[in-house]
Amino acid sequence: MALINCPECTHKISDQSVSCTNCGLPTSKMTFLIKCPECTESISNQSISCTNCGFPIAKSAPFNAVPPPLPTTTPTTVVQVNSNKKSKGTAALLAFLLGGLGVHKFYLDQVFWGILYLLFCWTFIPAIISMFEVVILLLMDESEFNRRFN
Repeated sequence: MALINCPECTHKISDQSVSCTNCGLPTSKMTFLIKCPECTESISNQSISCTNCGFPIAKSAPFNAVPPPLPTTTPTTVVQVNSNKKSKGTAALLAFLLGGLGVHKFYLDQVFWGILYLLFCWTFIPAIISMFEVVILLLMDESEFNRRFN
């Protein structure tokens, strides 16, 4: 492989390329000198064989360069998915059904309060408090719930 000057625009290109990368002139229409692989005599690229030794000149397959991909103009949006997203309805349901044991506190990652509810579950005080928490959770705005517990 050698670099040659395009006869049309004098831009340097590979002798095995299909066309000039600058002006588009096909290399099949270009005439330039190459070296004979047998005797290293300079001969035309259009020759079938060497004029000095008669060695047949094989036409190499043209080099097809793949252009790099063009940058995309459409913006890509990155969406962050939170796999630990808590549900306000689930928290309210757990508080209603199992609030006396503090299960809703464990669900909302409030482990200290969950343990405290478990320790005092025999007094029924956590069950009474959890009924108020059911109402608070149901009346709480979704964005406020997400801010506090997600």
